[in-house]
Amino acid sequence: MTEELLVVRAQLGERAALAELVRVWHVPVWTYVRRMLDAARADDVTQEVWLAVVRGLPRLREPGRFAPWLFTIARRAVADRLREEYGEAERTSDGEPVMDDPVEAATDRAALVTALSGLPVLEREILVLFYLEDLSLEDCAQICRVPLGTVKSRLSRARRLLRDHLTERGFQP
Repeated sequence: MTEELLVVRAQLGERAALAELVRVWHVPVWTYVRRMLDAARADDVTQEVWLAVVRGLPRLREPGRFAPWLFTIARRAVADRLREEYGEAERTSDGEPVMDDPVEAATDRAALVTALSGLPVLEREILVLFYLEDLSLEDCAQICRVPLGTVKSRLSRARRLLRDHLTERGFQP
C-alpha cells in the first residue's frame, strides 16, 4: 500500500492506518530527534511529535508530502525543547555569563559520542536530514523553511566542519 493512501486512510480515522504510519516512521523520527538532542530527551520529544501528528493529520492538505510534514513537526519540537532549555538555563544562572551562542550551548550540553555532536545545530540538522533521513535538498529546504541555496551552503559548511572535526581527532578524510 502506498504511503499516500495510508495517510488518507489515517485522515479518515482508520486506526490501523495510523498505527502503520507510526510503525513505519517512528524509528526515523526518533533517530532524527536523537541526533539533534540526546537519548534522554529523544523519547519525550518523539512522543510530542506523534501527538502533534495525530492532532494535525486531518489538516494535512497534501498526503503525498507526509515525510517533509512529519520532519517539520519534529524539527519544531526539537527547537521548542532547546528554546525551553535555554530559557531555563538563563533563569537558573546565578551571575554566570549566559552563553552568546545557543547552538554551542546545545552542542556542549548534549556531549554526544558521535562526530555529529561537534557540529552546530543548523549544520547537524542538514546532515541528518539529507544523509541519514535520505531526504532531497528540496525537502530539507521545506522542512527548515529556508531557500534551497541556504540548504546547499549549510550542507557544504557542515561537510567541511565534520571533516575538520574528524581530522582533529586523528581520522583521515
